[in-house]
Amino acid sequence: MDTTVLRRIRGLAFLASAGLILTACQSGSTSNTDAKPDASAAPTAAGAAAPSGAISIFVVGGKSDDPFWSKVKRGVDDAAKVVEANGGKVTWLGPQNYDNLGPDAAKLISTAKSQGATAVIGADWVPDAQDQAFKAVTSSGVPVFLYNAGGTEAAKKIGALTYTGSDELVAGKAGGQFFAQNGAKNVLCVNTLPGAANTEARCKGIAEGAAPGKSTQLPLASSNFGNPTAVTQAIKAALLKDSGIDGVVTISTTDADSAAAAIEQAGAGGKVKLGTFDMDDNQLSRIKGGKQLFCIDQQPYLQGYLAVSQAYAYNAYGLLLPQSGLLTGPAVINSTNVDQALAGAKAGVR
Repeated sequence: MDTTVLRRIRGLAFLASAGLILTACQSGSTSNTDAKPDASAAPTAAGAAAPSGAISIFVVGGKSDDPFWSKVKRGVDDAAKVVEANGGKVTWLGPQNYDNLGPDAAKLISTAKSQGATAVIGADWVPDAQDQAFKAVTSSGVPVFLYNAGGTEAAKKIGALTYTGSDELVAGKAGGQFFAQNGAKNVLCVNTLPGAANTEARCKGIAEGAAPGKSTQLPLASSNFGNPTAVTQAIKAALLKDSGIDGVVTISTTDADSAAAAIEQAGAGGKVKLGTFDMDDNQLSRIKGGKQLFCIDQQPYLQGYLAVSQAYAYNAYGLLLPQSGLLTGPAVINSTNVDQALAGAKAGVR
């Protein structure tokens, strides 16, 4: 089942990206962009934002040294080559840390607007903090393309044209079900970005998918994100406090490395199964070696690549895919399909 899902996702992504590149390289006419996009209706090609030479796409993403976001940025950079070859530019904006994620992201969205963006790409991590900034962009006539976090309903709410990424609740359910299928009945979901819409949806999905087993969330201060010592100690303490925990899932690969260390230090390697959202070569190596149960791939490279490609095609030619959202995941990577994912991870795109 996992291989089939992965094949379908790859096929859709290839067709979508190929179509965008081909059409973006053809000549076409531009039209008036003063009208606000209607995200509640079916997308149309009515209204590109700027002629090619004036295109300025801003992408609001995560920290530059975040392993997950480095893959997103590689997709952004590759798609930017087409934009730059046609006289436009793509600018990446990211926070210094995740301590104040929602308000910081809102400021970056406003910065993009103030610097003359002809399209803004962003993730709706904390809607209460970010939606006003997004709406200020869309109400000014500048198209917004939501990616990574938020989903199609959030895109409609803020007036974005489309959403590109994973459905985190669906991804969580897939992980919870895989835990249940492999005998885990008490799963700990470690959330180092509590309050973020996408990470909360992940843990909620884990709990729904793990039923009739249970799953509880371990929320840690966002200042601990990327702090391996703090995360390891917190997970270790939770395992020692509740000997019934037989599954641990994390929201990032960095946290998964910390969880693996915590499980070993707690002497629970033979009992506690490990899973994580997202993937890298460390996760794949542990899966191949039988020390990790699974990881959930949302194909971050495609999120950046397709979002920029769509923004450029719309800015330059008024082109827009009819699908909203365009899903890049999830796919559960485990011992049955790990070899298929290793090559992509070694290339730095998965």
